[in-house]
Amino acid sequence: MTKQERINFIIRTLKELYPKIPIPLDHKDPYTLLIAVLLSAQSTDARVNIITPLLFKKADNPYDMVKLSVDQIRDIIKPVGLSPMKSKGIHGLSKILIEEHNGQVPKSFEALEALPAVGHKTASVVMSQAFGIPAFPVDTHIHRLMYRWNLSNGKSVTQTEKDAKRLFPRELWNELHLQIIYYGREYSPARGWNLDKDIITKTVGRKSVINAYYKSQKKS
Repeated sequence: MTKQERINFIIRTLKELYPKIPIPLDHKDPYTLLIAVLLSAQSTDARVNIITPLLFKKADNPYDMVKLSVDQIRDIIKPVGLSPMKSKGIHGLSKILIEEHNGQVPKSFEALEALPAVGHKTASVVMSQAFGIPAFPVDTHIHRLMYRWNLSNGKSVTQTEKDAKRLFPRELWNELHLQIIYYGREYSPARGWNLDKDIITKTVGRKSVINAYYKSQKKS
């Protein structure tokens, strides 16, 4: 298979498996999505979706959020982890949104990444999922699969993002990054991986990864 044939196979397979792609984090607007994505750092979407209704019941917009203290926010979001940093970030960015953006989430990477606790990945998710602007946020699943599929060298998420954007059509980025995440969770996890069920890696994967998998199976 040529690289382009591998790309086409990946796109076609993901489209067949996931013709409709739900957004993993529950939200109702750009602000609640921004908060949910911030909370998801080093946590799970499932856990965040349990906590955000509790937080948003008290404050689902920046004006109500700044009325809460950092400690009050922290008490609510403790179960998702990193609550000291995240609570300060939520309070701080809410204040900035009011003071500099009329209470609205800005539609630019530069403005989003200038907000407290908002990195490039968080900004990319908001741009993609809230505003429909092409972006390719890379999480651990995408980073792992781009390496397994021999499409990136696995050295950094920055390089993985560059490779994904170079290889996949821009008009597919927003749906494709979610499809890859769902595929990684279901068919190609980091642990408990069964290559025989992972049709994409088995078909287009890096030979060293495939050989290492089968070698590990013989030992076990």
